[in-house]
Amino acid sequence: MDTECLRLFVLAAEKSNISAAGKALGLAPSIASARLAKLERSLGSDLLHRSTRKVSLSQEGVEFLPYAREILAQEDAARAALGHGKPEATGTLRFTAPSTFAQLYIVPLLPEFMERHPGIRLDLRLSDVKYDLIDGSFDLALRNSAMEDTSLKGRKLADDTRILCASPGYLAAHGVPTAPDELQQHQLIGFAVRTAKPLMSPTGPEGVFDTRGPNARLTMDNGLSQKLATLAGAGISANSLWSVHQELKTGTLIRVLPNHIVDDPSMLWLIYPKSNVLTAKVRVFIDFLLEKIGKAPPWLNP
Repeated sequence: MDTECLRLFVLAAEKSNISAAGKALGLAPSIASARLAKLERSLGSDLLHRSTRKVSLSQEGVEFLPYAREILAQEDAARAALGHGKPEATGTLRFTAPSTFAQLYIVPLLPEFMERHPGIRLDLRLSDVKYDLIDGSFDLALRNSAMEDTSLKGRKLADDTRILCASPGYLAAHGVPTAPDELQQHQLIGFAVRTAKPLMSPTGPEGVFDTRGPNARLTMDNGLSQKLATLAGAGISANSLWSVHQELKTGTLIRVLPNHIVDDPSMLWLIYPKSNVLTAKVRVFIDFLLEKIGKAPPWLNP
């Protein structure tokens, strides 16, 4: 399979334009179109839907695109191992992360990263929806969860300590719980689904944060919305420390049961498909985030 044709196909998919993709590779529009047609004939499938203004991926093209990217990544890695190819990191980096974390900690860092690596183009999907890395052709993802998928590899970015908190107004109206068993006398806010989360004290497991009872009248699937509801006085919620540390500093949120944390295996992971070569563009972005966030997490600063 002609990898130059694959490179042209990937660029055409990214730019939605065959002429622009050909120009990036120094090809005339007619030659670019001919090479893509040759690739489609060799595969026996139409990869692109063409119109006078732009192109779009066919269903076969959507399914083939991640494999094309993987083949090109393997070729680039092989050339780099032999001392060939460009030493600088280049290309489009597709990255997905939870929206709240990204807005607080990653987006403000992007200008510095882009200045360091002018050859990298960032394509970010910032959402609490967990995209499938393979189907979405993502190079890298940030996940705040347990590392369970054996088809993925990853680097730990930071711990994801989860604590209980409430607004001063709520606590003034309903009282301050002093032991885990008093939580059932309070309004509790659940996240995503109603569950019972064990609580850990300095001496070991002690009590649960249980959002399955009648006192848990509010359940949400968005971290920022949950925090806003807690700030508004809707009840006690379990939040990642990184999400609420500024509010704890200013006193707009108060930590509940300050000697307890939610016993949860979740951590902040930078993950990528196990089959993928760790290309230069992915490696430098991982290293950058570890340098800026992982080495000294901002939410642990006093």
